[in-house]
Amino acid sequence: MNDMAGGFPVDTSVAANFRLLQDVDVKLTVEIGSTSLSLRELLALGEESVIELDRDANELLDIFVNGTLIGRGEVVTVGEKFGVRMTELVSPEKRTARA
Repeated sequence: MNDMAGGFPVDTSVAANFRLLQDVDVKLTVEIGSTSLSLRELLALGEESVIELDRDANELLDIFVNGTLIGRGEVVTVGEKFGVRMTELVSPEKRTARA
């Protein structure tokens, strides 16, 4: 017997495995940008310091699951907290793991 997942037939044992794994926690990380600093520059940072990142203000943010890029999105507010709206999924062929 086959179930349907995403319009494709899925073996019942595969579907059972997905159900088994659906409650496993993963770590989702959103990266705004990055930069490289010398140790001298790092030690000179203070509370009012501004660090310029390598990403334009209007660029989408990278979304990682367990260190692997899975999509891109934009910052939103959810009540008093920040959130991210997923706007683009990265195909499995184009996914990269963080070094």
